[in-house]
Amino acid sequence: MIKYCDLKKVNGAHGNELRAAVLRATESGWYILGIECKAFENSFAGYCGCTHCIGTGNGLDALTIILLAYKEMGVMNEGDEVVVPANTYIATILAIMHAGLKPVLCEPTTETCNIDPDRIEDAITERTRAIMAVHLYGRTAEMEHINAIARKHSLKVIEDAAQAHGAMYNGKRTGNLGDAAGFSFYPGKNLGALGDGGAITTNDPQLAQTARAIANYGSTEKYVNKYQGVNSRLDELQAAVLSAKLPHLDSDNERRRSIARRYIAEIDNPQVTLPQVEDYSRHVFHIFALMSPQREKLQEHLKAEGIETLIHYPIPPHRQEALKQFSHLSLPITEQIHREELSLPCNPAMSDEEVTKVIEAVNSFRP
Repeated sequence: MIKYCDLKKVNGAHGNELRAAVLRATESGWYILGIECKAFENSFAGYCGCTHCIGTGNGLDALTIILLAYKEMGVMNEGDEVVVPANTYIATILAIMHAGLKPVLCEPTTETCNIDPDRIEDAITERTRAIMAVHLYGRTAEMEHINAIARKHSLKVIEDAAQAHGAMYNGKRTGNLGDAAGFSFYPGKNLGALGDGGAITTNDPQLAQTARAIANYGSTEKYVNKYQGVNSRLDELQAAVLSAKLPHLDSDNERRRSIARRYIAEIDNPQVTLPQVEDYSRHVFHIFALMSPQREKLQEHLKAEGIETLIHYPIPPHRQEALKQFSHLSLPITEQIHREELSLPCNPAMSDEEVTKVIEAVNSFRP
């Protein structure tokens, strides 16, 4: 069986470095807000091209804390609106709601599955304060167009970069394409920890200071609480692991791109639609998403051929029971994507032989 993502193999490629990092962190005797977290924050900020990085407990918290910080700064108020792609993982929308703000769902394009910039202005009202751009599947959103709209309407731009570690746009990395960004280091991400973890990146010193305090119970000084904060900190063990893996991120991403290039060049089946990629530097293929109106039959065929696939995601956010207040919305493009999307294995642990087997299996599919 070709696993969708064999994390044991992915992490095994860096086994000695990970063991050394874990040993270093466990033997330090300091496990929260120590030198490992500070070192990773500095390294990841430099990697993204930002001046500030704040480690958090997970990616959802990273996005939520950005918005809470803007509220404390007076940039946003309870009930203000944030334009967000309708085609995303539910966490993006939950972050907005957890911060006491209102998500306004905007359709994607069928070509990119990212938010359609041409639809954003129709979603803007007098209560809109931000656009949250999701780099879905590891593909950067159309940030030049999005930032131009934001400047026109005096809005903040927040990147949900949970799936796009290391992706580029006009020579800059994700995490440095808007006013702030939230990252997830969930184990399956392109830069994954050995547990949960997240981070905020920004070039705004006031936002960075406020977010760091909110993530630590609202405290800038021990036992002195300026804000009604939360407990969301990147622990020393995960920070050490991430520091060990960060130097390999670009080469791991390049391996993902090489697999995706083969898929796009060699898969030839009229039952599937492949991603359209003009600039591979803008895509790190956290997910290789193809579309097929015969998705369930294709998935069963691939399973029979010994290939594990996943669906990202079977139910769109506005059809989830948890977000039933949005169930009245008509979002046909989003619904089609969620109805047809199927994710092929695409990770740096795959061998060339496994890639060939996936290609042959997809090409042999006949409904």
